[in-house]
Amino acid sequence: MKIQVLGSGCNRCKNLTANVTTALQELGLEAEIEKVTATEEIMAYQVFATPALAIDGSIKSAGRIPSPMEIAAWIAAAKKDTEARPAHP
Repeated sequence: MKIQVLGSGCNRCKNLTANVTTALQELGLEAEIEKVTATEEIMAYQVFATPALAIDGSIKSAGRIPSPMEIAAWIAAAKKDTEARPAHP
């Protein structure tokens, strides 16, 4: 699982990253957390308000800081979706 925090690296971005870390700890999971700060990369996601959060490439929020509980629900759903996909031969 890859989680991306999109934004300039401001305090709001740092708070979002902290909430992601808390959510992962509460779930007992590990994931790659990538900070995307390049404007071109952020625009490629069609995000116009930061900070934004993407899980496995899917934008979950933009322009706000979701709670760890809300993020945990998104992570759990993404994990369930990943596990439900059939493996490629």
